[in-house]
Amino acid sequence: MRVLVVGGGGREHALAWKLKQSPRAERVYVAPGNGGTARDPALENVPISDIAALRDWALAQRIGLTVVGPEAPLAAGIVDAFRAAGLRIFGPTRAAAQLESSKAYAKAFMQRHGIPTAAHATFADPAAAHAYVERVGAPIVVKADGLAAGKGVVVAMTAAEAHEAIDFMLVDNKLGVAHNEGGARVVIEEYLEGEEASFIALVDGEHVLPLASSQDHKRLLDGDAGPNTGGMGAYSPAPVVTPAVHERALREVIEPTVRAIAAEGTPYTGFLYAGLMVAPDGTVKTLEFNCRMGDPETQPILMRLRSDLLEVLWAATEGRLDTVSLAWDPRVALGVVVAAEGYPLQPRKGDVITRLPADADDAVVFHAGTALQQGQLVTSGGRVLCATALGADVASARARAYALVEAIAFEGMQYRRDIGHRALARPPG
Repeated sequence: MRVLVVGGGGREHALAWKLKQSPRAERVYVAPGNGGTARDPALENVPISDIAALRDWALAQRIGLTVVGPEAPLAAGIVDAFRAAGLRIFGPTRAAAQLESSKAYAKAFMQRHGIPTAAHATFADPAAAHAYVERVGAPIVVKADGLAAGKGVVVAMTAAEAHEAIDFMLVDNKLGVAHNEGGARVVIEEYLEGEEASFIALVDGEHVLPLASSQDHKRLLDGDAGPNTGGMGAYSPAPVVTPAVHERALREVIEPTVRAIAAEGTPYTGFLYAGLMVAPDGTVKTLEFNCRMGDPETQPILMRLRSDLLEVLWAATEGRLDTVSLAWDPRVALGVVVAAEGYPLQPRKGDVITRLPADADDAVVFHAGTALQQGQLVTSGGRVLCATALGADVASARARAYALVEAIAFEGMQYRRDIGHRALARPPG
């Protein structure tokens, strides 16, 4: 079977890497792909990003299954377009993808259906947003209502930071975010205490199949300092997701969401990612929904997955997830993101990657912001690589991943040196 992965980041490299291992995968294509997928003889990049052109290409190539990695094509309706052409594709429709493409929609949805989340208010008028912050105070969280590549959230510890974020998102609209209905909006919500975790499940419209738990590091700098990013590293499993927390997340967040969105006439299929805040008492609240796997969570999760991902996704497109179980490597997987100079706001591009370690069965450097130019591998985005490794425990997985990082070289590379510190501080058991 010919398989197409849509996207060009680290998540898509990991999806393609896993899908090519299936005996049923005759050929795996990645559109548009990156330097890492270009260098892999088992993968083939397709330089098409336009949805209609990609649909026509998939029809001509007799693609048996398409898997969508990033959020932008989902929000633009790629699933609707492919399905209308009779193509099998895994992902949510444009309407269902509003759970991610509009934070205001997601918040109103959760409120309607009693899904636990932070108290919030939505604003298009900057003066009203500033007045709300003055009334409520800090700490407080300001979110752009729309897709912002993981950078549209400011956790403001002071009122001044919140006011600055409002101006940045609403007045200047520096993120270039446009809500589905046009114009910039922000969601301002209460600051929650606790520990964040990523809960990702496969959904076939009715049934839910959870993936292994994971946890990422959003802040740029060691000690969880600096600005929020798309993610500077991740590991799986996440000790904070105890069996009780796992059961609670399924019962209170994931399963009610799947039932409610189907009841509203937009059944959800695809990866469903709930960013959770786990309070010290074990209660959970939903910070956000994503309509795809997380990046960099995908890389360690898929390194631990022993099941045939192609078979699992095929079952999902047929509504058979209730017949599927997943097998996991008991080891810990940890990934460290290596970013470009200037990331997250103004990443420098075009630096030559002069050194890169060879991949092994238990250690892979997944590519994200890379490209092949005249035979040279160069940086082409903010998050460049994700060095991911398996180990018997968090400490050994971390040591292996950082050994990979030490074998990488390009001008201006930056990375955190404490990925996994929360898991080390809270061992399982």
